[in-house]
Amino acid sequence: MTTTPTRNSSLRLAAGVLTGILALYIALVALGNITDFGTNQQFVRHVLAMDTTFKDHDLMWRAITSTGLQDTAYVAIIVWETVAALVLIWGTWLWAWRKDDLARRWSAYGLLMLLLLFGAGFIAIGGEWFSMWQSKTWNGLEAATRIFLLAGVALIVNLLPGGRPEDAS
Repeated sequence: MTTTPTRNSSLRLAAGVLTGILALYIALVALGNITDFGTNQQFVRHVLAMDTTFKDHDLMWRAITSTGLQDTAYVAIIVWETVAALVLIWGTWLWAWRKDDLARRWSAYGLLMLLLLFGAGFIAIGGEWFSMWQSKTWNGLEAATRIFLLAGVALIVNLLPGGRPEDAS
């Protein structure tokens, strides 16, 4: 006897795949930042120093020119990325083993971590506070927006009711 896929299994598959894609992405980003520390270190330094913006005198007081503070911010970003990757990998594993409630919870934590990093960190703080939008050279807003939107879609899919009787109410 064959059975047709249920809405629950389709949602589980979609949530697991989306979580897995973002787990892979952020794990590769973290690995790249660890193994090629200097490349994105320069990115963070230029954004925080605001040295490629319009240099508006009313905004330049926001610039952080201390390399120690810049590097501390960069290391904090890498740690956040690494923890988010581990949480999302765990969420993906839980989806694969059909532990839906735990998978949903852990995936939501990891996806919220991505939304905070890319939304609050890169788009709001980097883009607006440090005027990254003004830089033609050191502008990561487009990439941050892509990941923010993908993580948001993944979070919505992860949190959709799974078709269980208790989800219908």
